[in-house]
Amino acid sequence: MTTHRLVATSAMGLESIVADEVKALGYETKTENGKIHFEGDERAIARANMWLRVSDRVKIIAGDFKATTFDQLFEQTKAIPWEQYLPVDAAFPVQGKSVKSKLFSVPDCQAIVKKAIVERLKLAHKRIGFLDETGATFKIEVSILKDIATITIDTSGVGLHKRGYRLGQGEAPLKETLAAALVYISKWNPNRPFVDPFCGSGTIAIEAAMIGQNLAPGYNREFLSEDWPWMSKKIWDEVRLEAEDLANYDQHLDITGTDIDPRMIEVASNNAVEAGFADLIHWKQRQLRDFTTTSLDGVMIGNPPYGERIGEKEEIEQMVQDMGSMMEKHPTWSVYMLSSMEKFEEHYGRRATKKRKLFNGFIQTEFYQYWGQKSPRA
Repeated sequence: MTTHRLVATSAMGLESIVADEVKALGYETKTENGKIHFEGDERAIARANMWLRVSDRVKIIAGDFKATTFDQLFEQTKAIPWEQYLPVDAAFPVQGKSVKSKLFSVPDCQAIVKKAIVERLKLAHKRIGFLDETGATFKIEVSILKDIATITIDTSGVGLHKRGYRLGQGEAPLKETLAAALVYISKWNPNRPFVDPFCGSGTIAIEAAMIGQNLAPGYNREFLSEDWPWMSKKIWDEVRLEAEDLANYDQHLDITGTDIDPRMIEVASNNAVEAGFADLIHWKQRQLRDFTTTSLDGVMIGNPPYGERIGEKEEIEQMVQDMGSMMEKHPTWSVYMLSSMEKFEEHYGRRATKKRKLFNGFIQTEFYQYWGQKSPRA
């Protein structure tokens, strides 16, 4: 099998988590903004797509080089051995972006890269005329940053956050990849109770359940590279079999999702059924102030409403204040809240043990972490 230069992309602030995931699969990494570089063969491509919970996509780096003129972009793109990746009938749409570069016209860059690949494939496959592009799809991207062009091939297709279980969602759904990252950051393990008091469509609780039972996030979906002739079906079958063998379906879970809106409880419940957790996650319609528990060493993770409508801000501030007062009665519980609210700590009633800046889409947020006391049992 061939060794490829690969890159797992991530949202800002989550690079270290994705790097840890890639290392856990057995590959050495190098990290830069939003990108985790590693090398691997076809099996690595399949395993990365199957197992990375926090990455957005896995791409092959076909080539990178300096390009300050269109001639340079054309010739160096043409020099890449595209016939090793693309069969003669490949469909290969080209996307592009350019930042702080002399070649700033993205449509022109896309057209030139497309033309260069066509010329290379026609030469390699001894073709005259047009390529029909009726075969498997290879999504190409040319990204130019400070005059350095990087040309990649997307192996994932639909973003890796699309696990396949979310049949319904609320107004501002949390991406599955970010939800999984929140669970990772909390260091929750399946021996501890878990509660999301603002569960919405249930994403955080479902991601926790998948982590708790070690279910591969890509098990129930398909990937673009599965259709590629050089990515054998045998590899994908073996990677899926590995995922099945590593799943711990017998792991007991104590996970609860609550929400004030009964419609969202129904949506979350349906999503959990689709994810295979019909009876493993408890869903309750409940206001936050009605939370009560006799359990120790629990973890509460949530994404409270951001309160963008008139009158909502004061309500949410009061809710955060109530949460802070309530959780003082449960000192062994750890609380983790993702919020864009100014003065969150002031309303909660104490400073967070730790904060981490994260982006929920384009919204800058803080992940406030309040670590619980160790109980005598612990």
